[in-house]
Amino acid sequence: MKRHILSIGAILTVFTLKAQNKPLTEQDYARAEQFLSYNVEPFVDGTTVRPNWTNGEQLIYLATTKNGNEFLLVDPVKKTKVAAFDHQKLAEALNKATGKTYQAYKLPFQTIALSSDEKSFQFFADEKSWTYQIDKNELGGGRASAAARPFGAERAGAQVGSLSPDGKKMVFIKDWNLWLRDIASKKETQLTFDGVKDYGYATDNAGWKSSDRPIVRWSPDSKKLTTFQQDQRHLNDMYLVTTNVGSPTLKAWKYPLPGDKEVAKLRRVVIDVENPKVISLQIPLDDHRSSLSDDIVDGGQLADIDWNADGSEFAFLSTSRDHKISKLQIANASTGAVREVFTETVKTQFESGVNAINWRYLPKTNEILWYSERDNWGHLYLYDAKTGKVKNQITKGNWLVGRLLRVDEKSRTLWFTGHGREKGNPYFAYLYRVGFDGKGLALLTPDAGNHQVSFSPAFNYIVDTYSQPNVPGVTVLRDLKGKQIEELGRTDISRLLAKGWKAPDVVQMVAADGQTDIYGLVFTPTKMEAGKKYPVVDYIYPGPQGGSVGSWSFSASRSDHQALAELGFIVVVIEGTSNPYRSKSYHDMAYGNMGENTLPDQITAIKQLAQKYPMDLDKVGIWGHSGGGFATAAAMFRYPDFFKVGVSQAGNHENRNYEDDWGERYNGLLANSDYEAQANQNHAKNLKGKLMLAHGMMDNNVPPYNTYLVVDALNKANKDYDLVLFPHSAHGFGANNPYMMRRRWDYFVKNLLGAEPPKEYPLRGTTAAPRN
Repeated sequence: MKRHILSIGAILTVFTLKAQNKPLTEQDYARAEQFLSYNVEPFVDGTTVRPNWTNGEQLIYLATTKNGNEFLLVDPVKKTKVAAFDHQKLAEALNKATGKTYQAYKLPFQTIALSSDEKSFQFFADEKSWTYQIDKNELGGGRASAAARPFGAERAGAQVGSLSPDGKKMVFIKDWNLWLRDIASKKETQLTFDGVKDYGYATDNAGWKSSDRPIVRWSPDSKKLTTFQQDQRHLNDMYLVTTNVGSPTLKAWKYPLPGDKEVAKLRRVVIDVENPKVISLQIPLDDHRSSLSDDIVDGGQLADIDWNADGSEFAFLSTSRDHKISKLQIANASTGAVREVFTETVKTQFESGVNAINWRYLPKTNEILWYSERDNWGHLYLYDAKTGKVKNQITKGNWLVGRLLRVDEKSRTLWFTGHGREKGNPYFAYLYRVGFDGKGLALLTPDAGNHQVSFSPAFNYIVDTYSQPNVPGVTVLRDLKGKQIEELGRTDISRLLAKGWKAPDVVQMVAADGQTDIYGLVFTPTKMEAGKKYPVVDYIYPGPQGGSVGSWSFSASRSDHQALAELGFIVVVIEGTSNPYRSKSYHDMAYGNMGENTLPDQITAIKQLAQKYPMDLDKVGIWGHSGGGFATAAAMFRYPDFFKVGVSQAGNHENRNYEDDWGERYNGLLANSDYEAQANQNHAKNLKGKLMLAHGMMDNNVPPYNTYLVVDALNKANKDYDLVLFPHSAHGFGANNPYMMRRRWDYFVKNLLGAEPPKEYPLRGTTAAPRN
């Protein structure tokens, strides 16, 4: 009798499990797809203000009003806001000029520019990339012209070049040498003559970078530039092989690795373009390093260079291979003589800011504005450029300077963004002003949120857009004291909310050390069942040069996090320790042990979140791309009892197989850090759960051999895994991203949710036929 009852119980259990794990349908996937960016963004109104200023410091911008899309003119002095022109007459003018039919407040334009003489408007239609130019003085009469050319497109066959500040000259690379083109006459002049393969001028081809653009820094008077001759002759090659019918093509380029005897070296030079001449700086060759990230480019130009106004000299940094020593020097642009000013040495790695170089040369007063984390926080200091001595610390406290935006030498005032000084989320950026002497520190953007600011040309006004991940943006016009003059617009998500959209939760937790605050986002299904526990998917990007969340401003769609949640998961995005925008000690927590990948923080945080959210901690998955791919495989190998399913995309699993500058910056030199212990293939034997690996076979950033090493180790350990390869894709997968997303959804649905996904669901962008 008891045996019979047990049999019925077992049958009931089977039926219950089947009921819980019912297959997902195409309709389920279609509903999830509605939360991807291309289905969400069209329902967000009130686009970001793109300011255009008149010479009289009046502001023209595109706004969403009761009429529709309307260009408004704001006069900050009179505090008025009116239509910039007659939109009906503009539509009529364009209809006549183009033969198309436009309605006054449904024009296709996204941005507007006013000509320098302020006699005409130029409109840019982003969707079709056409330029329309309207004579504003004749607008009432209905005159208009339409230029039939794409804007922003480069001339076919033209060399990629660097334009001089006066717009009259351009330099470009040809046969490893630097050439000058006069824009008006199109005359070309060869500037260097000894450039050869692997020892070329201004080349942008070291490690993961590969472009034809010359890396230079023009002098403000457009008469000189400084660049380098890059010596890669003794470096090892990296190889990729194409996939095609017939013999493959071998792709080879110089790609130094951590521990290599040699890295790329820079012979720094100045080139006089008025009277072509090359002047070598009188210093040894520099390592291919900068104070910013793992590249020597800043805003498309050579990093760590600051010219004086007349082009007679410039300040520059030389950074050691391990990034621990940064030497500030001043070079004579005519003779190449170099004078050392001072050197900063740190125990881990020096950086002059986060995503921005914050030091400046002030030749008029013989001073240097310097950024340092010497007191554990990123702050500004004032140096004497003659003596190399500190005059005073400008900013101080348990917060940091983010980006130095403007320096006014006359009033001796700085404007910059800062993080962590105001209450609340330390990742939010605020705008501040302070004197060179450190006095008069003032907060100029007091509203809670992440602020993005720009200044008017004459620097009389501030356009400030602020938002939070779960609070839509507001844009206001302020004076230089931070006082609000006019609200310019706000993001309207009412139509989005009507479709069932909801914002992620912003959460605060404690890191694995038991004392450090960490932050993140949580995405839950828009319709949750009472009493049900949901599997967890952790999206990870461990940095250390960035983090999982990315921007802390509002965004209606963040990757596919909400879409994945709609399939029956709780998705978490956690900013672990060792990432920037916090203290130096916080950023350095994993220095020398990059294999930690913030994973203890992820686990600790998820356990804390489970006290608030209905999470099934027996079903935790993880995924990430690049550094996130490295972290995902590490999670599956190092914490196999916690992470049950992982999707690892384009991971740098073995940092001895990834470019030298990134690893040696954030992990230390090979001789001083245990890269062997951090390599994922050495832990692959511990895999217990389900792991999918994916990589592009033409990935010149993280070469695919990183994943192949893990595959080889899994094979040897007799472990099952899944592998997705993209024969023609580089690091970002490109056109294959929708396919990868669908495969990722399927993998979590099947192996974490325990349900059967619809077969080969055709996400937008896949090669499958579109659905009706």
